[in-house]
Amino acid sequence: MRITFLGGGNMAAALIGGLIERGFAPDALQAIDLNPETRTKLAGRFGIRAIDSFDAQALECEVLVLAVKPQSMRDALAPIAGRLDSQLVLSIAAGIRMEALARWLGGYRRIVRAMPNTPALVGAGAAGLIADTAVTDADRDTATRILGAVGSVAWLSDEAQIDAVTALSGSGPAYVFYFIEALIDGGVAIGLPRETARALAIDTVLGAAKLAAASEDDAATLRARVTSKGGTTEAALRSMAQADFKTLIARALAAADARGRELGDELGRN
Repeated sequence: MRITFLGGGNMAAALIGGLIERGFAPDALQAIDLNPETRTKLAGRFGIRAIDSFDAQALECEVLVLAVKPQSMRDALAPIAGRLDSQLVLSIAAGIRMEALARWLGGYRRIVRAMPNTPALVGAGAAGLIADTAVTDADRDTATRILGAVGSVAWLSDEAQIDAVTALSGSGPAYVFYFIEALIDGGVAIGLPRETARALAIDTVLGAAKLAAASEDDAATLRARVTSKGGTTEAALRSMAQADFKTLIARALAAADARGRELGDELGRN
């Protein structure tokens, strides 16, 4: 299977690296990017073909991964509008709906839209995917194989759910980083050296996530198990409840979801 990446940024590089680690031959992968430094880096790091614009070889692929910035997508697709015939188009560009992509591609509808997240850079990503009705079961398997090279994959039943995925897992790493930041600052405030607080905060979040992933119990049950009546954890959780912590998180996700819908309207307007 030959795959062409339109855009060679961090997420494209993560996917390329993940695919090669899982046995894809470098000569089956190629990338298109306007930045010469990016092309040089991709070619040197992965041994793939890296070019500055579409040519016949770039279009001789089974999968075209759209990885350019959303604001640049329409112009980036203009040279190939009406020129695709059997390629699966896999978009990892945030906010751009399949209808807009199909329009910019001259009515081409064999499209899968995906929302990965930045932990894909270390092979621990999470992605939500939605397929157009023109996409086959084999296409779905291909998309799963590509995104699965850098993490977990969840298929959605409605494109509107992509905005919710963006709010939860797409933006989610920033929420976790913010929580880690708060743990570090809080640890320093109660007397820990910053380096110690940082190490403990990161390892605690990492360990708790691994425990949740390995357990058949839900998060509420796991939380209850480490919350002794009258103990320190109970005191901390009571303080969070008084601050309406869960509602705060829910409001944050709702705000991100709403902004995702707005961006979809804005980016696909023309």
